[in-house]
Amino acid sequence: MAGGKETPRQKMIGMMYLVLTALLALNVSVTVLDKFIDINESLEVSVDAAKEQNSNTLKRIENAVEESGNRPADVAILTKAEQIRKRTREMIEVLSGYKEQFIEITGGRDENGDLVGKTNYDLVGDYMMPENKNNGEPLKKDLNEYAQYLNQTVADSAVSFEPLALDADNNPRYSDDPNQKGKDWATLEFMGTPTPAGLATISDYQNKVMAYEALALDVLARRVGAADLKFDNINLVALPESKVVAAGAKYVADLIVAASSSAEDPEMAVDGKSIPVEGGSGKIEFTATPGAYGPDGTVRKTFKASAKLKDSVYRDEIEYFVAKPVIQVQSAALSTLYLNCGNKLNVGVPALGTSYNPSFSVRGGTSIEGKEIGLVTIVPNAPKVTLGVSSNGNKIGDVEFDVQRIPKPDIQVYAGSKPVNQKQGESISSLRVLRAQAIAEDNFKRQLPDDAQYRVTRWTIRLARGPRPIGQPLRATSETVNLSQIMSSARAGDRLIVEIDQVLRRNFRGNTEEVNLGEEIVVVPLN
Repeated sequence: MAGGKETPRQKMIGMMYLVLTALLALNVSVTVLDKFIDINESLEVSVDAAKEQNSNTLKRIENAVEESGNRPADVAILTKAEQIRKRTREMIEVLSGYKEQFIEITGGRDENGDLVGKTNYDLVGDYMMPENKNNGEPLKKDLNEYAQYLNQTVADSAVSFEPLALDADNNPRYSDDPNQKGKDWATLEFMGTPTPAGLATISDYQNKVMAYEALALDVLARRVGAADLKFDNINLVALPESKVVAAGAKYVADLIVAASSSAEDPEMAVDGKSIPVEGGSGKIEFTATPGAYGPDGTVRKTFKASAKLKDSVYRDEIEYFVAKPVIQVQSAALSTLYLNCGNKLNVGVPALGTSYNPSFSVRGGTSIEGKEIGLVTIVPNAPKVTLGVSSNGNKIGDVEFDVQRIPKPDIQVYAGSKPVNQKQGESISSLRVLRAQAIAEDNFKRQLPDDAQYRVTRWTIRLARGPRPIGQPLRATSETVNLSQIMSSARAGDRLIVEIDQVLRRNFRGNTEEVNLGEEIVVVPLN
C-alpha cells in the first residue's frame, strides 16, 4: 500500500507478533500462548481506536461539505466516504465472525472466560486450509475484494491498495523462500496455528483493514473543496544567497511570506518543461552549464518559471550564477609533515568564494606565505603542528598535522655505473674508480624534492686481507675516488672496506646540514 501509515503501537504489536510466531515454530511453552492472547487483546484495542479515528475523519468530511454549501461535487465525495465506512464495518464483522468460530470449534471458553482450546494446534488450521474445510478461501476473497473496492472508489494514482491476502508466490516476504513455495494464503497463515495465534492473526487483519480505510478517507477528505483555491498554508521562507556559509562569511537572505493551498498543487514549469510539485512546492533540478566567465569567475544566467493555479498563470525570470570550477592542488604530504622541511600547502576555503583573503598562524613550527592566495610553507619544529586559518581577520578554524622525522638516505657505492657486487665481489683488474651516493627515500623525495638533496662529502676506503688492513687508507672528500693507490697492492681474496664518514643535506632554503647516519660500512670482496 503506497503511503500507508501505522501508529507506533501498531508497529510494536506487529513486531511482537512476528517474534512470537517464530517462537511457535519451536513448539514453546503455554506461556508464549498466553502472550498471543495479550497480543490479540492489544490488537483489538487498536481496532477500536482506529474505528473512532476513522469516524472522526468522516465527521470532518461531513462538516467541510456542509460549510462549502453542499455542492454536488463535495456531496459525491461524502457519499463515497460513507460507502467506504459501511463496507469497512461489514469487513470487520466478517473477520470477527471468524474469531468467534475459532473459539467455538476449539471448545469455547470456560467459566473464567479462558480459552478451552488454547493449546490446540490443529483445529484452526483444519478449519481454514483448502485440504480440509477450506474456510480460508472465502475470507481471502473478501479481503482482496475489499482492497480492490477501495482502489475503484478512491481512484487516486498516488495511492494503491494492494491485495491484503497473498499466496506465498505473490508475497515478497515468502516468494524467494523454497520452504514456502506454492503455499496458499490460508496455509501460510494458519497451518499448525494454536487458537490464540489464530485469533491474533485475524485481529491483525482487522487492523490492516482499518489502516486501509483511514488512508482512503484521508484521500477523500483532501478532495473536499478542491474547486476552491484557498491559501491555507502560510509560511515564512528565507531565500539566501547561499545555504552554505563558512565561518567568517556573511549570511545574506530575503525573508518573505509564502502561501499555498493544501487543496490543490499548481502546475509548474521551468523553461517550458513541467516539474514535479509536492505540497505546493515545485522541485527544480538541472545541471548548470558553463558560459563566458567574468573576472570574478562567475557567469550570470536565468531560467523562466511559471505556475498555473486554476485559471491564473504566474510567470517570472529567475536569476542565478554559475561559478567556474577550480582545480585545487593540496599538499603532497596530506596529513603528515616532515620535521625541519619546507612542507608546501595549498589551503582553500571554497565556500568563501572571491571573498577568501587568508592569513595563517602556526603552533609547533613557522610559516612562510606564498605568492598566491592560499599557498603557505610550513616548517615544523615539534612532533605536531597546528595551522590556524583566518580570512579577513575572522578565524575559520584549525588543521592539525603529525610531524615525522626525515628518513635516512640509502648509501649506495658504484663501480662505474653499476652498484658494487657485495656478494660475488669485483675484479681487481677492472676496478679502478668508486663512487658513493646518498639516495633519498622515494616517498620523501617525491613529496619534498627541494629538501631531499644529499651529497657524500667524506668517506674512507681501506684494503684488508684477512683480519688486518693493508697499507694506508684512502680518504675521499668528493663522491668519486680513484683506487689506483691501493689497488696495486690488492690480491684475490682481499676486500675493500668502505666507510661513509659524512653526508650533507641541502634544504629548501639552500642551507646544508649534516645527516646523522650512524655507522655506514660497505664491504666489497675482490677476486
